[in-house]
Amino acid sequence: MSAPPSRAIVIGLGKSGLAAARLLHHQGWQVTISDRGTSEALQATRQTLEAEGIAVQLGQPLTLGADIKRVVVSPGVPWDSFPLVRARGTGAVVMGEMELAWQTLSQVPWIGITGTNGKTTVTALTEAIFQAAGRRAPACGNIGRAACGVALEALQTAPPDWVIAEVSSYQIEASATLAPQIGLWTTFTPDHLNRHITLDRYYRIKAQLLQRSQQAVLNGDDPYLRQRRSDWPQAYWTATGVDVADALGEANVIATIQTGWVWAAGQKILPVDDLPMPGHHNQQNVLMAVAAAHLAGLSPEAIAAGVCTFAGVPHRLEQIIQREGVAFINDSKATNYDAAEVGLRSVAGPVILIAGGDPKAGEDGPWLARIQEKAAAVLLIGDAAPAFAARLDQLGYPNHKQVDTLDAAVPLAAALAQTHGAKTVLLSPACASFDQYRSFEHRGEHFRQLCGAL
Repeated sequence: MSAPPSRAIVIGLGKSGLAAARLLHHQGWQVTISDRGTSEALQATRQTLEAEGIAVQLGQPLTLGADIKRVVVSPGVPWDSFPLVRARGTGAVVMGEMELAWQTLSQVPWIGITGTNGKTTVTALTEAIFQAAGRRAPACGNIGRAACGVALEALQTAPPDWVIAEVSSYQIEASATLAPQIGLWTTFTPDHLNRHITLDRYYRIKAQLLQRSQQAVLNGDDPYLRQRRSDWPQAYWTATGVDVADALGEANVIATIQTGWVWAAGQKILPVDDLPMPGHHNQQNVLMAVAAAHLAGLSPEAIAAGVCTFAGVPHRLEQIIQREGVAFINDSKATNYDAAEVGLRSVAGPVILIAGGDPKAGEDGPWLARIQEKAAAVLLIGDAAPAFAARLDQLGYPNHKQVDTLDAAVPLAAALAQTHGAKTVLLSPACASFDQYRSFEHRGEHFRQLCGAL
């Protein structure tokens, strides 16, 4: 008789947990997936998974028996939580969903993209460039499609030419061996400090991905990363201007903007006027994607074609409607102060701003200064509304109102836009979404629906 299959448990029944469970099952593991929730949607998912031969535990305390040989965690599960520490003590292999995908697809070259802000746009743009060049290079990870889903598809059909992975700090700390061919670091500002505690620890977690990458590219326009350039003597850098390029040293700069053109390693790629996305931050995003594509050996023509046809990403400065001369912009992905400040800076003013949600720790000064500069009025939603209102009162900014929900905020914003002659209604929350929504995507879709109802 053959030995029974080894047992594995997957924690979390979201996209990444589902994909991890199915991949393990395909690889011959006896899989159980555990989630604290008990919603109708989870109950329906349980029926589907159990029909596939995957056991599901809902609404029960997590128990890890001695016979569990592998534990796979979704990104939302703290890496140092007691059940995971205990599991490691029993000899079980504990890993994140991204690590499982990497171990399955490590023979394929990866591009790993991390950073506080900008990484989703860079990931999606990099995928578009590779597609324009005729490469099979699916984007996955923190961008929405689970990396284990890409790995399972590769086992069932054929491996891709490249894997383009957006990798959060949560995913990096749970991926001990993930080693991309090319690693990109877009920006670095305070975020997730409720989990990582200190800025230095957050930096060191992010740095692990690039330290394990064969080639590393960092955004030279980011002040913090540029300040730490001595940490990266072998890395490439990007720079949107001559001053930054000179400060970094010409030999170290792989992609830059000069004389009205985007350049990569001394080759003209495309005119700056042809870039489809507005804003200085998007110039930085383009340079990161161009650098990755150049290092991967793509031609300047393919890179230019991919950039020119890129339409942007949902929920990041996404125009939903134009109504009575006012643009309604969905920037739900702006889940911290820095991203929300970029959002305000990038749209036409005056602005009616909708902000708030599940608050995060961070430096709010530049964001508040941008509100004073560009916002005609601010409507505050979610758990952060009282604290945001108090901060605006401290600054002497009077035109704010707590409205609690998007349902109340959107029609009021439309009316205020006409009263104040505003050019933009902007949802840019500066907060996570988990007080009222499943995700920033869920929040952005609700905004889209409410705009359509106008």
